[in-house]
Amino acid sequence: MMNNSLGNITSIRAGGTEQVQSHKENMREPIGDEEIRDEPEPYFDVVTIDEAVKTVRSMAKQTGTETIMIDEADGRVLAESIITTEDIPGFDRSWKDGYAVLASDTYDASESNPAILSLIGSINMGKTELVKIQPGECMYIPTGGQMPGGADAVVMIEYANQTGTKVLIRQPVTVRENVIAKDEDFREGTVIYPAGFTLRPQDIGVLAAIGRTRISVMKNPKIGIISTGVELVPAEAIPRIGEVREVNSHLISVFLRRQGAISVRYGIIRDNMDELVRTIITASRECDAIIVSGGSSKDRNDVTFRAIASVGEVFVHGISIAPGKPTIIGKCRDVPVIGLPGHPVSTFMVLTLVAVHLIQAMKGAPCQHIYKKTIKMATDLKSEGGREQYIRVKIDNDTATPVLGKSGLLNTLLHSDGIIHIPSGKEGLEKGEETEVRLW
Repeated sequence: MMNNSLGNITSIRAGGTEQVQSHKENMREPIGDEEIRDEPEPYFDVVTIDEAVKTVRSMAKQTGTETIMIDEADGRVLAESIITTEDIPGFDRSWKDGYAVLASDTYDASESNPAILSLIGSINMGKTELVKIQPGECMYIPTGGQMPGGADAVVMIEYANQTGTKVLIRQPVTVRENVIAKDEDFREGTVIYPAGFTLRPQDIGVLAAIGRTRISVMKNPKIGIISTGVELVPAEAIPRIGEVREVNSHLISVFLRRQGAISVRYGIIRDNMDELVRTIITASRECDAIIVSGGSSKDRNDVTFRAIASVGEVFVHGISIAPGKPTIIGKCRDVPVIGLPGHPVSTFMVLTLVAVHLIQAMKGAPCQHIYKKTIKMATDLKSEGGREQYIRVKIDNDTATPVLGKSGLLNTLLHSDGIIHIPSGKEGLEKGEETEVRLW
């Protein structure tokens, strides 16, 4: 049963305001072991994107850890710091084909007056070298070969000529030239990756190089997706007049997968309050977070607000963003719930600007994979004064062109590459002015 530490009082907060209802007066029939309150009147108190992000990150509960093989670790978040237990590469090695020498033997070498050294052998790849060269001697060494004792530099093969057992060196080298030191890549005891780091393909190679083939990572969060709307039909159906194909669960599911989350779809709820409440309760028992698509608005028709408020708490009802303003942030059974507007464009905007922070916070990670690019505006862009704006743009010829259109039109997503932010109080952007584009 939901814990209500306030006894007879249930609080619903948003943007620093608080509405209080009597717990006893606002009770409906329980579903299972859940207390269901009569839904309160929706309030609409818009907060900034920054406040919304702070709210979702504060609600996030981390998902626990698991140990996996590094071949499966791309995009996973480290639950431990990775510290080297040895020097890498572990021995002094050449990074050029050439001759291992004492640098002091080459200081006077030139094209017209080469240094002449005695060739005493060749370095074999993959074998420990016990040979030690003396002044006036050298050994042939391939790229990656272990430096012989006594040698402190490598002369590239392009600057040497071999004649029998003699090698003519035509160019001087300095100490450590063309040599990788035994601890030059990683030194023993170095923290290579901190806990919370999101691994990339290149990082898997580094882990293999230091011998870490099994690592501890955060479990990927499981997120329930609930679609609402009497007009919705499955995407594979042929809609009748007045019906539309359900798009958002597919969009959200792929977005979650890209962010390293696992999606669980709960189907379409046709704006039936009791059915939506039951589904939210079920999802709260099975998932780490819930996203409800559709059903959010600014008035009594906001079935998503009423459903969340009747079984949990609502912290935010309205975000200063267009499209996407009627977004809801709340929780059920300590499980975060985000209610999104039904238009796919609005859904994608809120996923990109807000939901991504919830996902990464549950994984114990910063938003490491948010890609941005500084680019010049292709045209002037005026701002609606008094509020911050997020505008979709298309990048072409290294300039950004606004993609304007109604929030219900999917073609604005098709033709855009990302969004730009115009802060509150700024009148707009001028042609040629540099701005930061957050890429989709």
